[in-house]
This record gives sequence, C-alpha cells and structure tokens, in this order.
Amino acid sequence: MKKHNYSAGPCILPQEVFEKSAAAILDFNHSGLSILEISHRSKDFIAVMDEARALALDLLGLTGKGYQALFLSSGASLEFLMVPYNLMKVDGKAAYLDTGTWANNAITEAKAFGETVIVASSKNDNYTHIPKDYVIPTDADYFHCTSNNTIFGTQMKSFPKTDIPLVCDMSSDIFSRVIDFTQFDLIYAGAQKNMGPAGTTLVVVKESILGKTGRSLPSILDYQKHIKAESMYNTPPVFPIYVSLLTMQWLKEKGGVAAIEIENNAKAALLYTEIDRNPYFIGTVNQEDRSNMNATFLLEDEAHTPVFDALWKEAGISGITGHRSVGGYRASMYNALPIESVQVLVDVMQDFEKKVSGTKF
Repeated sequence: MKKHNYSAGPCILPQEVFEKSAAAILDFNHSGLSILEISHRSKDFIAVMDEARALALDLLGLTGKGYQALFLSSGASLEFLMVPYNLMKVDGKAAYLDTGTWANNAITEAKAFGETVIVASSKNDNYTHIPKDYVIPTDADYFHCTSNNTIFGTQMKSFPKTDIPLVCDMSSDIFSRVIDFTQFDLIYAGAQKNMGPAGTTLVVVKESILGKTGRSLPSILDYQKHIKAESMYNTPPVFPIYVSLLTMQWLKEKGGVAAIEIENNAKAALLYTEIDRNPYFIGTVNQEDRSNMNATFLLEDEAHTPVFDALWKEAGISGITGHRSVGGYRASMYNALPIESVQVLVDVMQDFEKKVSGTKF
C-alpha cells in the first residue's frame, strides 16, 4: 500500500531523491566508493558542498548580494546558541518574538548572553496566533523570529520592518514560499523539516553583520570561521548535505520556490476547506495565521478518536498525530508531499463524517 507521509520531521522527500541517494550509497559518481565513506576533502564532495551552498543562495534570490550560505553540523537548536554568540554585543541586548516552543527555546539560550527582550508572545493563548503590532527596540543588536511554528501550526505571513538585523528561524518552511529574503540578515533552517534528513543545518548570513560583538568566540561556534573554511572547518555531515543538494536540485527543476508555492497553496486550501466544512473537526489556530506547512486540528468529540484513527491508518496515512505537547492531529504538507496525498486525507475525513453521522451523501 502506498504511504502518505505527513511526518513533521524528518520529513517526506521526493522519490527521485531517495533513488539518487540510494544509488550514491552504493557507488558515488562512479568512484567505486559510497557517499558514506568518501573523504569530505575529496574533489567529488567539495563539488557537492560548493553546489549546495550556491544553489541555496540561488533559490532564495540572494546570489551576489553579500550573503554566505553554510551547511553546519547538528540541528537548528544549535543556532539558538550561535546567533547570540555571533550577534549580541558584550553588555548588549536582543529582541525576540515568542510564537511557540522553538522560539521559546531560542529565547532561553539568548538570556545566557545578555538582556533578552520578548517584544510579544502568544503563549497565554496557547500559541494559537501570531502577535501583531509589537514594537521592536531600536537599540537591540538584532530581532529574532520564527517564520513557521511546527508544533502549533501558525505561520508568519509578513515580517516587521526594522533597522536592526533581522534573524529568522525558517526550519519548517524554508524554500516553500516566495519572500523577499533580502529583508533578512540571517536565516537558519534544520534540514529535516523541508530539505533533507536530520544532521545538517543551513545558515544564510549577510557577512557584513558579523564580527561586531566584542566577544571572544569559540572557533567551532564562529560563523566567520565557518565562512572562511567554506563549511569545512570541521568534518561536515556529508550524507545529509548531499541529500539536501538533491532536494534543492529537484526544487530548481520544478521551477523553484515560486512554482512550489503554487502547489503548497493548493494543498493547504484543500485541507483547510475540509476542516472548516466538516462539523466533526476543529482547526486550532486563527485562520489568518494558519500554516501552509503544518495544519493542526482536533476532533469535535474525542470519543470518536478510535474511529478516525482506524480510517486514516487503513488509508495508508502516516504521521498525522499531533505533537505530544498539544495532542490532536497535525498534517505536515512539506514541499514533496503530493496533492494526491492531501486528497486521500480529505476523503478519509469525509468518510469519517458519513460513518459517525450515518449520513449518505
């Protein structure tokens, strides 16, 4: 049976990416060696790294605009630490928007470095919306926000204008929609949400904002050292970077971010229309802030959970249970999820309605 993978991360990837990466495990570039065993200093992998960094900038429309792309070890959670290390001045301060669990975790790390101002938070409303009309202090060293909140299912549809560096965690919606990426000074994203397997993180940074903190940085946490070493300061996660390259190549061949945004809008519209129409489901966040990547919803009556769960499992759907901290359901519709899979979920929801109501239509 075909599986319909709604996992929030590690995420669904294109079938052709699986096929190409599987072939490379056996024999990479006809070298007689596996991608898992080649030297990261080999010309074959240096070519992978160079293309991956260049293609990331190309897809974001940042080529030749003073940005550097890095593929670093670990996940985006390490960037919660690296951002204040590299951007918050000694005795300085930073401003943060609190829109969910990961934003809150980033705030926790920043507090270890200096004054950390939370300009707004939707925590008291269980993160069901994106705060609006907040004021960013002009004397902060940077402003940090999270574009998409995987756990709670909210997404920023616009970003504030500010004269201080704008930093954004785009882990769960990178490459999914057209944005003027030049408004950001630093973007980071864990690969496992929409780009590749777990194990590497993309960082895109405007080089001119670095080296101004007055801090002595540990070398491994210094963006400037990683830039100088072209993401080779230490042994990089070779396989995750290679799979991320394959995924970006797939996206480029489809027409880039503009083309995939059309598909993502169609998928989100299909599912949210059913959530709003069907009396047995309840959307959990404000409609204006709904995420196109992660749709979160509840059953109107939890007593029907066994019936609904049996139906979606029978249909080959995987990974739609909500995060353990909030419950309910979460359908993650990342770039590689086909609209046909969304239709399967919608059909299941309609079948559930018929079964529970006894209605034939």
